[in-house]
This record gives sequence, structure tokens and C-alpha cells, in this order.
Amino acid sequence: MKTFLVTGGAGFIGSNFVHHIFTKYPDDRILVLDLLTYAGSVDNLPTDFQSANASGRIEFWYGDVRNASLVENLMRRTDVVVHFAAETHVTRSIFDNYHFFETDVLGTQVVSNAVLRCADRIERFVHISTSEVYGTAETPLMNEEHSLKPLSPYASAKAGADRLVYSYWATYQLPAVIVRPFNNFGPRQHLEKAVPRFITSCLLDEPLRLHGQGVAQRDWIYVEDTCEAIDRIVHAPRERVVGEAINIGADVSLSVAEVAHHVVKQMQKPDSLITYVGDRPGQVFRHTADASKAKRLLGWAPTMTFDEGLAKTIEWYRMHRHVWEKQLWMREIPIVTGSGKQELH
Repeated sequence: MKTFLVTGGAGFIGSNFVHHIFTKYPDDRILVLDLLTYAGSVDNLPTDFQSANASGRIEFWYGDVRNASLVENLMRRTDVVVHFAAETHVTRSIFDNYHFFETDVLGTQVVSNAVLRCADRIERFVHISTSEVYGTAETPLMNEEHSLKPLSPYASAKAGADRLVYSYWATYQLPAVIVRPFNNFGPRQHLEKAVPRFITSCLLDEPLRLHGQGVAQRDWIYVEDTCEAIDRIVHAPRERVVGEAINIGADVSLSVAEVAHHVVKQMQKPDSLITYVGDRPGQVFRHTADASKAKRLLGWAPTMTFDEGLAKTIEWYRMHRHVWEKQLWMREIPIVTGSGKQELH
């Protein structure tokens, strides 16, 4: 039996990871800490988490990762920490970046300090970073030695948190592992992100808006593959993974325009729905993962192709309209583009 502390566990990847652990390890307990900002919702958690059937296996704690006393109290009951809690949207960080540095950097410092104070019982501290810390790819595939050149306030905040966790491993020998996922998609993702925005636009027969000419490329990975990789990091021998940064990606990139075309094709909508707006400042033009380290250390590889994952994602949004319709008002963010024009992105 293990007790997991999952910060940000009501958000996108965090909630999918909670579902993964809840289903796969029936003897494990999960403490979810989440502030329920706009991108988090208890609707994302397993539906019976408050019922007698859950047998107390999931506890939800409404709170902020910057609350040191709360985090430490939860940490004293924890074996494994998986730290997802962060502000995560590039465009929103351009519009309003203050909370990104408060949550992503200072929140990570509070969590790291709590792990340090409870180091006698914490088996693994998994920090969820992001591929955005790399900036635009300087090599055909981006491995973990790629330089860190973040191009947006969000990416800079995550780079700070990434290196902060590394310093706690180097200084205090905490059992920390840094995970750098590439672009995840799947169920429960907020409509501000490209794939769910495209899918819901098709469901509403509205235009799919792409930045610039849609040529920016990303490595897209289905969220359940990411959850399996994190699971393997948690259960891997300590000497194999502690102190490491590990990419989680599919080793294949698609442009945003290609993704939009995949969506309209699967949803049997006309290409004419695809429209273009000005390019976003701080745009990363290509990300393609070199995930060979994850495959070598964890024996892991993605199992879902992009089109298979997209079909599953489309089906989830078809069946959960009552969930995502609450987010419609947050799909558009006013920003000033590189040309100085104010647009809704």
C-alpha cells in the first residue's frame, strides 16, 4: 500500500493520473490537493470518490500549494508525491502572468520544502515540468540535454520550478524526478487548449482558429500514455530514476494545422471551418521529443497513435457536453499579437 499526494489532482493530467492510480492499484490511497482554479474541477475526479464504494481511498483537500502548513500536514501522511499543481496555459501567461510565477515557482518551493522536512518517509517526489522549458527545437529530436530557452512567461516559470527541484536533489538528495511531458491531449482537458478547443468548435459548428498559418509543430501524446510513464517512474528502482529529467513524448510531431485537419476529418466537418488569426507572441515553432531515455529507464513506450487517441478524446467530449459547456466563456483570451494588434486567441 502507498499513499499518494497528488497536487493539482483535479486538473487535466493530474485527474487522469488519479483515475489511473485509483483503477490500477485498489489498495493505494490518494490525497488530492487542488485550489480549483478555472482549469480544475471535482467533476474530473472518479465519480464515486465521495461514496461508500471508494472506502476512503480518495481524500480531496481544497487548498493552495503555497499554504506551507497544509502541504506539510498532508506530506506527513504521504509516501509518493506527484506535483502537477501549476498554471499551464501559454496564451493566458501572456495576458496575465503574475499567478504563473506565484503558483509554479513559489508553490513548487513550498512542496519541495515539505518533502525535505518529511524526507524520512517520502519514497519518490515526481515533479511535472513541461517540454516548453526547451523553447524551439534546436535539433531534430529534443533530448533532456537540450538547452533551456523558455519563450513565454509560462515556460519561464516552469523552467524556474524545474531547476529548483533539481537543486533540491543536488543539495539535499531528495528522491526527486523531473518529468517533461510534451503536448498532452485527452479527456478532461480545458477548452483553452488546442485539441479540445478544436473538437468543441466542431461540435458547435464554429470556426477553428489557428495561430499564424498553423505551422507550429508539437509532439502530441495521449494523456493515458503519460500517466503510465509517471506510474513507472514511481515504481522504478530509486537508483535508476532519482535525480533524472525524463522526456515523455511520442517522438513524432504534427503541425497545429495538421491537427485541425485530423479533427475536422474525424468529425466529418468541412475544412472551411478552419480559420487563421495572428501569430501568438512567444510561439515555439517546433517540439519533437527524444523519449529514448524513458524507454531505456522505464521500459515504456506510447501505446496510442494520434488518431486513436483523438477518436477517444472526441468521444469523451461528445458524451460530456454538460461538463465542458461550463468552460465556453473562457475559450477566448485577449492578447496583443506580435504585429501590435489586439485579438482574441
